[in-house]
Amino acid sequence: MKIGELSRHTGVPTRMLRYYEEQDLLHPGRAENGYRRYDESALHRVQQIRGLLDSGLTTEIIRTILPFLNKPDEIHLHPECLTPETAALLRGEAERIQQRIDCLARNRDAIRAYLAAVQPETAG
Repeated sequence: MKIGELSRHTGVPTRMLRYYEEQDLLHPGRAENGYRRYDESALHRVQQIRGLLDSGLTTEIIRTILPFLNKPDEIHLHPECLTPETAALLRGEAERIQQRIDCLARNRDAIRAYLAAVQPETAG
């Protein structure tokens, strides 16, 4: 499929798909006329990239771990892939994500407390 088709199927703008390619996250083939060509696996790959970006991971980290993610719920790790540097990078990201989760939970609780105070009958 062409880049426009991939964009329509995934909801990701073509500009972002080109950016993913620049960041070495997406690897389209090329047709004889030079147009980008994507196979069906690109649909899943773009969804993975979006999910990882939405969770707050950087493209650097995504580029490191993406080759080892087969499916959203499955990780295929080669023993040699987890270098001490990569492990430290991932530990740091896990801690940063946990801090964001904790902050979001505090904000959620504050919003619920406010709603309970001003609208006790609809709080919950």
